[in-house]
Amino acid sequence: MTARPAAPALRRRRRDADRRFGIRLFGSAAVAAVTAVLFGLLLVLVESGWHPLRRLDAGAARWLNRTALDHPAWTGTLRFFSDVVWDPVTLRAAVAVLTLWLVYRRSWRLAAWSAVTAVAGGLTGLLVKIIVERARPVLPDPVAHAPGFSFPSGHAMTATTSFAILLLVLLPLVRRGLRPLFWAVAAVSVLGVGFTRIALGVHWFSDVVGGWTLGLAVVALTSWSFEAWRADAGLCRTAVAEGLEPELSSDDPEAPGAGQ
Repeated sequence: MTARPAAPALRRRRRDADRRFGIRLFGSAAVAAVTAVLFGLLLVLVESGWHPLRRLDAGAARWLNRTALDHPAWTGTLRFFSDVVWDPVTLRAAVAVLTLWLVYRRSWRLAAWSAVTAVAGGLTGLLVKIIVERARPVLPDPVAHAPGFSFPSGHAMTATTSFAILLLVLLPLVRRGLRPLFWAVAAVSVLGVGFTRIALGVHWFSDVVGGWTLGLAVVALTSWSFEAWRADAGLCRTAVAEGLEPELSSDDPEAPGAGQ
C-alpha cells in the first residue's frame, strides 16, 4: 500500500502554491497598474506639449533623419524590417495562425486569450489615436510616410502584444535551455520596431514609448484574467517562464487543461 502524504506536508504545499499564485496575480496587477499610470502620465505630457518632451522628440527625429539621409542602404534595411518583417499585418497574421492552431488542438481558453488580447490591443490603440489626434513628424526631407495619427505607435503596440502572445503561448513547447533565446528575440524585435519607426521619421519617440506601455498594460490585464480563469477551473498555478498554459506541451489531449 502506498503511503499517503502527511496532512501537514500537503497543507504546506498548498500554502506554497497559493502564495506563488498570489504573487503572480499581484505581479500582473502591478504591471498593469504601473504601465497604465505611465501611459496616462505620458499622454498628459504629450497633450500639454511639455517642453522637455517636445525637445526630446524633435531632437531624436532630426538626428535620425539626417542619419537616414546619409545612409540610404541602412534606410532601406529599416524599411524592410518595419514594413515587412515587423509590419502589424505580418504580426497579426502570425497571431491568427497561432490562434487557429490552438483551436485545432482544442485549447479553447488559450485560443480565446490570444484572440482577445490581439483584438483588444488593436482596438485600444486605434481608439487612443482617434482621441489624441496627434500629428506625425513633418521633416524637411522625409525618407518614409505613414497615414493616420501618431500617438501611440501602432507598430510598437502591435509588436508588444503580438510577441507577448507568441511567447506566453509557445514557451511550454520550447526546451528550457532555449527559452532565454526566445525572450531575447522577442525583446530585440519589440525594441527594433520602435527604433525603425523613429528612424524613418514616421513617429515621435514618445509615440513609441506610448505604444510599448499601452501594449504591456493590455497583455498584463488579459494574462491576469487568464490566471484567475485557471484558478476557478482548479488548474495548476504557472510562472511567466513556463508560459500561460504548461499543459500545452503534452501530446495527450486528455491531459489536464489540454482541451479546456
